[in-house]
Amino acid sequence: MSNASSITFMTATPNLIVSDMPASVTFYRDVLTFGIERTVPDEAPYVFVWLKRGSVELFLNEMKTVAAVFPNLRAGGTSTLYVVVDDVKGLMDEVTGHAPIAMPLTDQFYGMREFAIFDPDGYLITFAQRIAE
Repeated sequence: MSNASSITFMTATPNLIVSDMPASVTFYRDVLTFGIERTVPDEAPYVFVWLKRGSVELFLNEMKTVAAVFPNLRAGGTSTLYVVVDDVKGLMDEVTGHAPIAMPLTDQFYGMREFAIFDPDGYLITFAQRIAE
């Protein structure tokens, strides 16, 4: 197989499997202020929610529904997200007290200022801002 494929990858969207859809929707909508783009079904209780804030998109899939197709998947703790923002300190101030802090604001040796939180299912989300070239 050739290393030079003519196929263009268009997007990559994290697809999180969640155990409590209402808690996850509340967290991402109210704490991280993502907007809801689409839900399935149109009214709660949802089995799928498409969220967006700026250019960052996330999918939430209800664990019971996904298990019917992929019985070995589980919710939480198996994936991490890395989100670059333009004001990492401001975001940390907004979410402190509303989400468990996994790592306080830290200047990393690779030129990023970061902090990390856990979502309701234990997914680790690191938010970062470049501070050095």
